[in-house]
Amino acid sequence: MNTQQAISVACVGAGYFSRFHYESWSRMPGAVPIASCNRDINKAKETGLAAYDDLSRMLEAEKPDLVDIILPPVAQAEAIRSALRFGIKWLICQKPFCLSLDEAEKIVSEAEAVGATIVVHENFRFQPWYRAIKVAMTEGRIGTPLQATFRLRPGDGQGPRAYLDRQPYFQEMPRFLVHETAVHWVDTFRFLFDAPSAVYADLRQINPVIAGEDAGFILFDHPNGLNALFDGNRCLDHSAKNLRQTMGEALIEGTEGSLVLNGDGSVELRGFGKQERQQILPPSDHDGFGGDCVHALQSHVISGLLRGTPLENTAREYLDVIRIEENIYLSAAEGRKINLETP
Repeated sequence: MNTQQAISVACVGAGYFSRFHYESWSRMPGAVPIASCNRDINKAKETGLAAYDDLSRMLEAEKPDLVDIILPPVAQAEAIRSALRFGIKWLICQKPFCLSLDEAEKIVSEAEAVGATIVVHENFRFQPWYRAIKVAMTEGRIGTPLQATFRLRPGDGQGPRAYLDRQPYFQEMPRFLVHETAVHWVDTFRFLFDAPSAVYADLRQINPVIAGEDAGFILFDHPNGLNALFDGNRCLDHSAKNLRQTMGEALIEGTEGSLVLNGDGSVELRGFGKQERQQILPPSDHDGFGGDCVHALQSHVISGLLRGTPLENTAREYLDVIRIEENIYLSAAEGRKINLETP
């Protein structure tokens, strides 16, 4: 590929969340969005790009360099296989990734067999507050981290109309809080603290109109004695004008200080034994999703494609997130801590 030319991008899917993908591609240096495919072609037309309702026809006509798959798990494998048949070597695929670990492993092997790269669109680790927290920890500003907690409180899960206005399929997911939401922090905790060695989960359903769980605790054992807790409840809120900015609050405590993530996206540092807090990241002024993390992830992929910079969350690496997710559900079902084996 001539890296002096812009990368052509075709997108599959035009549902609710896809708006953030299309908007990001529209202002992406080094990339040009050229086409959209959706089974409802009117939604594809609304993107302003060349519109298709058949993926094979789009791939044959447009011959994109990269395909961005913005589909739910039920449709991902077929879309990926279609792209591979047309010789596409670069793909981004939304999470949750595939219907099962078995399907995900097969898809990854099929892509690797033809020299294709898939990056899973797991964007929370790209949110600016987690990048700032990672830098502060790497610089040793809180000493040795020992405790971490994230409290998920998006406040969107109460009543009979929960999720219907934005993502109605949430009500029908048999696995919900972990599979759709907590998986973001499984990956983010991996990014911040490295891979966990054990997990314990206690999950429950609060709102009876949904099929899956919507609250629970997940405790992770991470290296060097650090314990991390995901404390999730979609029926409760937190202090923020935009509850979907961070979707909650975090506290990371170390031997020499602590870091606080607030609901406005700001990060504060307090030294051990001190009262005052220092703001190391101001509140986010981005009015889109998650501190513009979609754009950060897609920029990361374009940089990897054009300049060969190391990629995070390739599909092969992301299989570990799915394995951890499976063990979270196993722990909740059996009521015990599960030791995680490295494949």
